[in-house]
Amino acid sequence: METHWVTLGNKMESSATPFDITTSPYNYDDGAEPCESVTVKKFTSHFVPTLYSFVLIFGLLGNALVVMILILYKKLKSMTDIYLLNLAISDLLFIFSLPFWAYSAADEWVFGEPMCKILSGTYLAGFYSGSFFIILLTIDRYLAIVHAVFALKARTVAYGILTSLITWGMALLASVPELMFQKLQIQNNHSTCTLYFSPESHVTWNQLLTLERNLIGLIFPMIVMSFCYAQIIMTLMRCRNYKKNKAVKLIFIIMIVYFIFWAPYNIALLLQTFQASFSLNNCTDLSNLTIAMEVTETLAMAHCCVNPVIYAFAGEKFRKYVNSFFRKHVALSLSKHCRFLYAEPFERASSTYSHSTGEQDISAVL
Repeated sequence: METHWVTLGNKMESSATPFDITTSPYNYDDGAEPCESVTVKKFTSHFVPTLYSFVLIFGLLGNALVVMILILYKKLKSMTDIYLLNLAISDLLFIFSLPFWAYSAADEWVFGEPMCKILSGTYLAGFYSGSFFIILLTIDRYLAIVHAVFALKARTVAYGILTSLITWGMALLASVPELMFQKLQIQNNHSTCTLYFSPESHVTWNQLLTLERNLIGLIFPMIVMSFCYAQIIMTLMRCRNYKKNKAVKLIFIIMIVYFIFWAPYNIALLLQTFQASFSLNNCTDLSNLTIAMEVTETLAMAHCCVNPVIYAFAGEKFRKYVNSFFRKHVALSLSKHCRFLYAEPFERASSTYSHSTGEQDISAVL
């Protein structure tokens, strides 16, 4: 979405990335020479599109499957289902723009300024709403286990829809500051869709937007997760459910995975924004930092591929629905074209999962 320009005094260098908060790409000292890095340019043009392609394929398949299961099988009967659906939609919005940024990283931005604004808004809305819905899912689990009686009244589909609408509104508002500065620019006959700040305000806005990304993308979710899951663990330790250990392990997996995927990017973003404070003042350091930004941002993006596994497929009933979906649709379709496959066994097996017992164990809630 942006072109990353690292500053060395009054020198600048660029590499196309879709997720970086950057300073203005214009050098205000006409006599300065750019700090060139062939390594960064090669990495950006060759590896970034490939990495984005993997995120696109796996993220699209996983989240599209979640949407189908929630609508066709679970029928959106609970607040959890509503939040899972919105999280999958957030990830799909996030993923939708990746092919455009991949092409821009390999070549240049050729899609015009209107598409620059539209795709930037789509990307940002997907990013911020995804963080917000992860927070809502955490609070939903907290209410379901720690305040089970209150949850009977609060965890309704109507409240789920209402809070989802409010969350999308908050995500759009959070996207406005960056979207205002997103513009089509031409530097050395090379078009980019990037942030542009005026010389007087670029440092201030750069730092503010970085802090916003860190607050919404890592700090606030980790604070909510730490509090809610600590309360959940204490509640589970007091109960005698035989699935308690499995549920506690799942809680730690959720927190650790989120931290692994998002912490490196946020740390690299802080280093990139506050270069002078960390004495990153030579070409080698800045080039390494640029590559680190590319790698860690792709890792952060890959979290949208993991979301379906953690938040949906981890539930026992959800896995049964997925199994049933593949048996009824994929396997039966293959059986029509392959003589050694027969539809009847798959139909019989799928009937095992066609009826829900109505019970909800701890692992399903988590």
